[in-house]
Amino acid sequence: MSRFSRLAVLLAAAALLVAAAPASVPAAGNGPTATASKSCPVGDSQSYNTTYVLSINAKRVPCRRAKKLVRKFHKCRPGKKGRCPNIKGYSCTENRTSGAGSYTSKVKCKKGRKVVKHEYNQWT
Repeated sequence: MSRFSRLAVLLAAAALLVAAAPASVPAAGNGPTATASKSCPVGDSQSYNTTYVLSINAKRVPCRRAKKLVRKFHKCRPGKKGRCPNIKGYSCTENRTSGAGSYTSKVKCKKGRKVVKHEYNQWT
């Protein structure tokens, strides 16, 4: 077999492999889909009924709804030291780090596979 014939056979085999490759990939909608957490713009960080909201992240929740949930969370807290464990079916946990005259808190609210996280700073 000549060099040209071998090259032609190899190119034909490669073309067949490339043409067959999409058939072995699962169709869209089959199997699990990865959903990454997205960062939502905070906007006016003082408009959430706390000193400052530093960040908002949402997973399986639109940013607009995540911001509303953060506002409701802070409206629910009775005073600067208060906590709010439940908001609209979301179960919320909070981890506070105290500082001089203020504390920073990381909040995680979950409802099934929906997650809204935010971090805020509160003057005491």
